Order: sequence, then structure tokens, then C-alpha cells
Amino acid sequence: MAEAQLLERTPATAGGSLLAVRDLHGWYGESHVLHGISFDVHEGEVVTLLGRNGAGKTTTLKAIMGILGKRRGSIVFDGRETISLPARVIARAGIAFCPEERGIFASLSVEENLMLPPKVRDGGLSVEQIFELFPNLKERLSSQGTKLSGGEQQMLAIGRILRTGAKLLLLDEPTEGLAPVIVQQIGHTIARLKRSGFTIVLVEQNFRFAASVADRHYVVEQGRVIDTIRNDELESNIDKLHAYLGV
Repeated sequence: MAEAQLLERTPATAGGSLLAVRDLHGWYGESHVLHGISFDVHEGEVVTLLGRNGAGKTTTLKAIMGILGKRRGSIVFDGRETISLPARVIARAGIAFCPEERGIFASLSVEENLMLPPKVRDGGLSVEQIFELFPNLKERLSSQGTKLSGGEQQMLAIGRILRTGAKLLLLDEPTEGLAPVIVQQIGHTIARLKRSGFTIVLVEQNFRFAASVADRHYVVEQGRVIDTIRNDELESNIDKLHAYLGV
């Protein structure tokens, strides 16, 4: 079947969600990691997946992106069922993944890393718009990936996927190991992207950072969503959240 045919719309979207995940199971080899996770993301939202290490948050992002070896269930993006599609087709549908390890090519310059992913759809940011978000990148344009700080690598990893035209961004632990001033900059960037119409699913251990950018929080435990907390309900649920996260 041609890839264009694979991307035909399903008869109806799930409640108008941009992304609807239903009864999603996923495996690493023989290890069953996702046990029927279900959640929705509406267009223009920032949603976080919160949970302890090993809960299945990163695996969920990989399953959505089509880079998990074995998965079963339903993932409907923009009215299209994607569960059986390869990652290259999912990317062209408008989903981009920024992994925790960032994936910066050490031997390439900032400019080469930035221009590496192909543009898959209209609507991506121009290079100048990316430099406006991350001025450090313009200053380090000729520097090799090995010469960048952790914060600069994270800026480059996010900036790189903004060029592609993806409308759904999957960000895995974007603040991990970064200095507070860089964490604050990443937060401002996510807020600006939301105002520009991007939809974001964010895996984050730092729930105080998550609270500063997100609309809703899904709590993940043992490969399932066990609770949903709106951001305006966070303070009243703080003890419960501490119990969930073990903090």
C-alpha cells in the first residue's frame, strides 16, 4: 500500500482530540512495558506525562513515534490511525520526537545539525525564528556538537524539530540535568510555542516545571494512566501527587 494511502483519515476522530491513545500496549523484546495506556491531547495543549522512573513515559512517546519494536492498541493522530505505520510515515504526518539523550551529532556543526532533519510539512519555523528563540545557537553556529554545553545541546535538539513542520512535539525530559537559568529559558520557549499553535506532550520528572507550562497532567504508573490532574487543580492535589511520584 502506498504511504499516501496509509495516511488516509479514519472515519471519525476520538472526541475531537488531535491525539487519542487507546489501550496502548508496548514491549521491549519480551518485556511488556505499556499495559493499556489511554489519554487524549487536544490541539494547542501542553500535556505532561508524570510518573516515577520506569513507569512507561518514554516508552509511550516512542510508541507514538513508531520507534518501539512491538506495540498494540490505537493511536489516532489528526484523525488518522497510525498504530501500524512506520516512523518515517508518522513523521510526515506531523509528529516530531526530541529524545532525552538529544541525539546531537558530535562531528557536525550546530548549523549542520540544525539543517539535518528534512522538512516534512509546511508551518515549521524558519532558521531565523529558531535563532530568535535560542540566540545561543546563532552565536555557536560553526561549533561542533562536542563543544556545546548541555543546555545548548537541548536548545539545538528542540530547534531542529521545529524546522520540520511537525504540529505535535514529543519532548522527553527537556530539563534533565540543566542549570536553573536554562530550565527557565526552556519553559519560556514551550510557552511561546504553545501560543504559536504547537501541541506538546512532555515527559517530565520536575513537576514544578511541568506546572509552569502544562494544561493537564497524566500520572503514569506501570504502563497505565492512573490519574488526570488539571493544572488549576495541582495545588489541591499536591499531597496525592507527592505520593504518586514518591517525593
